[in-house]
Amino acid sequence: MSIMPLMFRSLLRLISSIVYDPTAALTTLLYYSDLLPRNLNLERLVRRDLLDQENYLFHFLINVLRCF
Repeated sequence: MSIMPLMFRSLLRLISSIVYDPTAALTTLLYYSDLLPRNLNLERLVRRDLLDQENYLFHFLINVLRCF
C-alpha cells in the first residue's frame, strides 16, 4: 500500500474535525500535547475518537506541540 492514500485520509480527517468542531479539535490537540492543564471541565471537550491509529497527522501535530 502506498503512503499517499494513508496521508490523504489522515489529512481529510484532520481538516474535517477542525472545520466541523474546531473547539474540540483544538482542545484535544492542546490537551494531549500537555499545553492545557488536566481538569474535568476541559476533558469534556476532548474527543478521544480523534486519537485512533490511522490519524497520523493529528498525532504528528501533538508530538510537534509537545516540543514547546
